[in-house]
Amino acid sequence: MNDLATMSAAKIAVGVRNGTFRAEAVLGAALAQIHALDGMLNCFTTVTVETAIADARRVDTAVQAGRDPGPLAGVPFAAKNMFDIAGIVTIAGSRIHRDHPPARRDATLVARLREAGGVLVGALNMDEYAYGFTTENAHDGATRNPHDPERSAGGSSGGSAAAVAAGMVPISLGSDTNGSIRVPAALCGVFGLKPTYGRLSRAGAVPFVGSLDHFGPFARSAADLALAYDALQGRDELDPVQANVPAAPASPGLDAPIDGLRVGVLAGWFRAGATDQALAALDAVATALGATGRVELPEAERARAAAFCITAAEGGALHLPDLRTRAGDFDPATRSRFLAGALLPAAPLIAAQRFRRWFRDEVRRLFARFDILLAPATPCPAPLIGQATMMLGGVEVPVRPNLGLYTQPLSFIGLPVVAVPIRRLGELPVGVQLIGPAWEEARLLRIAAFLERAGVVAAPVA
Repeated sequence: MNDLATMSAAKIAVGVRNGTFRAEAVLGAALAQIHALDGMLNCFTTVTVETAIADARRVDTAVQAGRDPGPLAGVPFAAKNMFDIAGIVTIAGSRIHRDHPPARRDATLVARLREAGGVLVGALNMDEYAYGFTTENAHDGATRNPHDPERSAGGSSGGSAAAVAAGMVPISLGSDTNGSIRVPAALCGVFGLKPTYGRLSRAGAVPFVGSLDHFGPFARSAADLALAYDALQGRDELDPVQANVPAAPASPGLDAPIDGLRVGVLAGWFRAGATDQALAALDAVATALGATGRVELPEAERARAAAFCITAAEGGALHLPDLRTRAGDFDPATRSRFLAGALLPAAPLIAAQRFRRWFRDEVRRLFARFDILLAPATPCPAPLIGQATMMLGGVEVPVRPNLGLYTQPLSFIGLPVVAVPIRRLGELPVGVQLIGPAWEEARLLRIAAFLERAGVVAAPVA
């Protein structure tokens, strides 16, 4: 059996279903990889060994009995520690939640991966309450980038991205409120999907900003990303947002043609400040897709500012009881942002919500001209852990908020985005955002697969 670090989820599932190898053997390889690397990278906050063994044995028993164990048969996966996992405490990167009782049931998305034959191996490190872009957690330590352990894995789903990049698991679950899937996917050199707002259930996960929270998978290939996404789909009565979500259409497959694609490359805000490496990655994808021109996303900078207002206000209101009684138990940086949001007057929040409706309508008009838009995922490769500032466009700016420079305007209106990785010899990874109109995840995944087949994007294991 090939080492798990180079084995795709699809290959594992086929091999387990046809009896080439057992789910328990795959699990053993995953646990060995975690044992070898996690002491350095700090991706996991909990390794759920007993649960994983039970999952793997259930899959092997099904195969031996001639039953189909599911499309993810024997595939190890892990989830950001904001997802409920039955029997363990959902800490959401915080100190305060460690005083909570263990979860009684799995979050819907965790349960769906297990029902599809996936083997749950643990919970993954994150920024406290998902409020950050670097996964430098004050309580659990920093997650390190597998491509250079002195550098950030990005955040807030840094543990999820780094665990996939390092070959600990083929797929993982993360969340994206302002860029928390796309930023770490880019910095760690893996694929990440932020689906349309509401497409995937949020039930059983700790909220951050209810009107902006999205959940989705990470993987080392477009095919594995699609495999995970398919297993995660479906209406969930426990998530009220899903009442207005259309059913996902049948996928024509990742090898379906993408001829006649109208591609727009975002300019203006989405190029200002980007490093040469980020722009070269963007241009490579644009060339491969036959993009012929650049286009402005109207008022992108204002959209980012409005997203900051909504994030701070909703997050601050959610955590106000703990801010009043347990302020000292927050990461000081998180506490300051939540306090500022809790004190935000109503007027700017109302203005942000009104602008949000206008901005959504303007972007819809843009998609009348284009099928897909392209933008960098981050302005630069991974910064050093502990690095406070960086130079973008000749200006010194804080690292943490500005890693999400190009992701926030898109989360703000709930668009689906696939982050695809690009890494050239001797360079750290960067990523490019494939942005589509609402509910067009399948098209974005087909484009990601095309770029992978063309050799433009890839997610090499560190």
